Amino acid sequence: MQFDDSNLDTSQLEDRRGGGGGGMGGMVGAGAGGLGIIGVIIAIIYMFMGGDPSTVMVGTDGTTTTSGSSSQTTQDIAATCKTQQDIMNNDACFVLKTFNETNEVWQQNLQGYTNPKLVYYSGGTQTGGCGSASSNAGPFYCPADQKVYIDLNFLNQLQKQYGLPGRNAQAYIVAHEVGHHIQQQTGIEAKVRKLQQQNPSQANALSVKMELQADCLAGVWARKANDNGNVRITQDEYNQALVAAAAVGDDAIMSSAGMRVNQEKFTHGSSAQRQQWFTTGFSTGDANKCNTFG
Repeated sequence: MQFDDSNLDTSQLEDRRGGGGGGMGGMVGAGAGGLGIIGVIIAIIYMFMGGDPSTVMVGTDGTTTTSGSSSQTTQDIAATCKTQQDIMNNDACFVLKTFNETNEVWQQNLQGYTNPKLVYYSGGTQTGGCGSASSNAGPFYCPADQKVYIDLNFLNQLQKQYGLPGRNAQAYIVAHEVGHHIQQQTGIEAKVRKLQQQNPSQANALSVKMELQADCLAGVWARKANDNGNVRITQDEYNQALVAAAAVGDDAIMSSAGMRVNQEKFTHGSSAQRQQWFTTGFSTGDANKCNTFG
């Protein structure tokens, strides 16, 4: 990927990696949105593309939240990354730049869109309404405080362990989580949560539709960003995004964990479905085509 400039908007970032905080306990609330996790074994691969924090217990091994000095660490990021090469070589800068560009595209294409906040944390943190989380939750979006939470160290660990395409997978993660923010902004998230409460037997099926829609919206962003010149995406990079989408399909995760593939247990969609909806978004560049509930 190549960005159109090297400007970083650190006002969109809350960096909590710099200091200590309170102990961990409990779990992230069910309202949080992520890409998916089914059990501890499945989590290792699945959370590379963003875990569903509602199913992940937060650690009790002494891991602490990190508050730190946000202004100081964001200043460090701004000072570190001055060029395109700097951004591509620095995880914190790359994820923030992708987040900036994602917000810019949606501001131009979605009336009334307001920017979410990006939160970097290390080990564990508290959310503003979705409970507490450890890095085991993977990247996730909390609709209560409209923030995307990412532990960069955890992403790097999984990238090295499983070799999924790093930068493209990270961009996909960011765009997917911002897709959950769009669902919050448009009222879709609230309607789905209400339906899940009214029809518990349909909760998983509704979750699948939510996640696939976020995949589609990630594809829409990639297409619009590429067409508008915000980023330059090659065919190889697009293909790598499809590989990443397939790697986090429920069927692929269950198979890799030695489990029987059971569609009734799906919460995020099959590999084919995830590829299909990302492709739909990218090929059309039209958010109106992302109606996974139809």
